[in-house]
Amino acid sequence: MPELDLRIPTSAQEVSDTTRQAASWFDTHWQGWVASGLRIVFIIVLALVLRAVVRKLITQLIGRMARTSEHQEESRLGGLLANTGVVNTERRQQRSEAIGSVLRSVASFSILGTAALMVLSALGVNLAPLLASAGVAGVAIGFGARNLVTDFLSGVFMIMEDQYGVGDEIDTGVATGTVLEVGLRVTKLRGGNGEIWYIRNGEVKRIANMSQGWATASVDVQVGYKEDLIRVEDLILATAEEMAKEAPYDELIWAPVSILGVESVASDSVVLRVEARTAPGKAASVSRALRQRLKVAFDGAGIKVKEEVAAVAAGATGVVIAPSPVPAAEQAAPADRVAEPVPAQAPVPAAARAADDASKP
Repeated sequence: MPELDLRIPTSAQEVSDTTRQAASWFDTHWQGWVASGLRIVFIIVLALVLRAVVRKLITQLIGRMARTSEHQEESRLGGLLANTGVVNTERRQQRSEAIGSVLRSVASFSILGTAALMVLSALGVNLAPLLASAGVAGVAIGFGARNLVTDFLSGVFMIMEDQYGVGDEIDTGVATGTVLEVGLRVTKLRGGNGEIWYIRNGEVKRIANMSQGWATASVDVQVGYKEDLIRVEDLILATAEEMAKEAPYDELIWAPVSILGVESVASDSVVLRVEARTAPGKAASVSRALRQRLKVAFDGAGIKVKEEVAAVAAGATGVVIAPSPVPAAEQAAPADRVAEPVPAQAPVPAAARAADDASKP
């Protein structure tokens, strides 16, 4: 290959030779430049088209998964949770957006990164030192930002596995509350006192989700020791059955109320344990309503919650039963009643007192 002389020509002959060498050099290399340029353009266009197609496929796939999940959830619940439809929609939408964002980002990074390496290779750049440097830099960044990487990966798996979502009541071990937002790095909770918790996903070792599946409402019913337990149980079941037929508890109670039996026995009372399977997160409201209705039912049936035991007091010679209190009408003396005079004692003679004193030692 002839070398191009870059010296400044000083004569017409040198100008002619230089021009001829430049033309020969361009004539020799233009085909390679055109081929490399076309290759680079083809790589870039192919990468952009492939990226757009993959992103569209991911979007369609995520949308189909969201619709399938919504249909399955409505079939499973039978439309009982109509009041939480907004929360479920927001949860599905946020989960779908998060999964789609992660997949689209991974696809874009992979396609565009591969295209960039192919372009550099087409330009004649040696990729071995570049890849080695990138590997070392990646290891250093990964070691320095390992907590961030852990949070990110934990968030990805939490979202993909649908461990919890917006509106769920969860216990993460470090905080308990209602999920407000699920991110790839942090999860935002609303605590019981209104505070907002920001929890890194990498710090969550265990999760208790109280809003999935069903919940259990437990009520301890105390009755008097002498009450007929069969009669009490029949009254409890009748009250609970009547409550389960009324709105909104006909949608919140998912199974008939059951009486587990006697929970404890005391000298003046007996405690019965009552349980009911409810919608997730509705156990507390069902328990309160059931207690209120049982109280009204017990008052109407005359069932006592505690036996009246006579009060006892310890005396000097043994145990003495305290007398019943005197009515207030008897305690107040009538206005026309005059106190009887106390009879006066006869005076003792002085001689008798002297003899008595002398007889004492």
